[in-house]
Amino acid sequence: MTCLHKLAGTTTGITLALLLGGCVSLSGDGGFSTAARVSEQRTGVPASVAGRLPRNEDDARALTAVIDQKLAQPLGANDAVHIALLNNRGLQATYWSLGIAEADLVQAGRLQNPVFDFKRSHGGGELEIERTLTFNLLSLITAPMAGRIEGRRYEQSKLLVSSEAVRVAADTRRAWVEAVATAQSAEYALQVEASAQASAELAQRMRQAGNWSAMDVAREEAYHAQTLAEVSAARKSAVTAREKLTRLMGLSGAQGAYKLPGHLPDLPAAPQELADIEQVAINERLDIQAARLDVSHTASTLGLTKTTRFINVLDLGLVANSEGATNTRGYEISLEIPLFDWGSTRVVRAEATYMQSASLLAQTVVNARSEARESYADYRASYDLARHYRDKVLPARKKLADETLLRYNGMLMSVFELLADAREQSSAVRSYIAAQQDFWTAQANLEAALGGRLPTQPTQGVQP
Repeated sequence: MTCLHKLAGTTTGITLALLLGGCVSLSGDGGFSTAARVSEQRTGVPASVAGRLPRNEDDARALTAVIDQKLAQPLGANDAVHIALLNNRGLQATYWSLGIAEADLVQAGRLQNPVFDFKRSHGGGELEIERTLTFNLLSLITAPMAGRIEGRRYEQSKLLVSSEAVRVAADTRRAWVEAVATAQSAEYALQVEASAQASAELAQRMRQAGNWSAMDVAREEAYHAQTLAEVSAARKSAVTAREKLTRLMGLSGAQGAYKLPGHLPDLPAAPQELADIEQVAINERLDIQAARLDVSHTASTLGLTKTTRFINVLDLGLVANSEGATNTRGYEISLEIPLFDWGSTRVVRAEATYMQSASLLAQTVVNARSEARESYADYRASYDLARHYRDKVLPARKKLADETLLRYNGMLMSVFELLADAREQSSAVRSYIAAQQDFWTAQANLEAALGGRLPTQPTQGVQP
């Protein structure tokens, strides 16, 4: 009887401790508000309309109103990112995984339900009734540690969800740059094609007048045919890039008819000067923070495995039997005897899992350092190239075009030289558009590698 009282007292103490200190309640938004704040800090745009995920028709209508308002004007990069964070269905599915992780956390903090067994039998004129109420003592003992493990897993889930939001934002920003650049290139290709068509018609008239040879006419017609092919290729690229952006923003139907700016933003006045970019990436990247939590979570799991390697099943049962007019009461304990399995395999598995997560963390850090160096070098080189086209190549081509036109008007140069100069000038403009695209893509890649937005800078430049 004394042992029973002591065991009951121990169980009561554990139960009270769990009820008072380990009880966790549902937040109501599945931790979405926390993840949304993190992604907003990293991307610079909010990830929700009313601080929560769309749950009903009213939320859906509010979301549609926000999106339609942004689509009513030419879509900027930040607006595209905002729409993607609000409306990307894959990202929304990732947001809901927070609710799953929170439910697991709350469940880990709750006691397992007791099991009640009832048995009634009779024979030989006697009635026998057996009643058993069983509690899982092992779950009571390990519940605090299990709660801490699930808490770390929940925090890790919030970091992973925030990291996914940052990734979608970076992908959307890159897709916006590509969509605007390809549309700008397609528009310029149309201008070049119109000029080539005019040159081909001029060649035909010159041939009829007897001033040009058949070879000269063939050269202009071939160039015109080439520009037609370039228009088709440019339009194809523009459609592909636009649809990629549309998918990332989760748009369909009439919303897909949004307008984009006519050209990419001008270059900033100067590139960002960043010091110790490797350390910035290590401190700021969410995937590294999530990997650190995974290592901590795995270490805690290893401790739990070592704690329970010998005691795998431990149940406490209160027994009440009735046999005829005689009632008996007592308790029973079910304990798995480690006769064949001493739990060594579970410990080895946990240790291997820990070493695996530690190695993955180390590799994540190595990748982050390399990506930071590579993206920053690409960012600076892309800026220098685009600035070279802006400040050197385009002004030189414009000056040469002006001089060529001046000499042509003075009949000091032939029409062949005028047309050749126009073709070289169009090639320089296309190269500048491509250099601009490379720079803004490189900046988006750098932001993704460092885990956050770069400070806004004033821009300056020229548009072809």
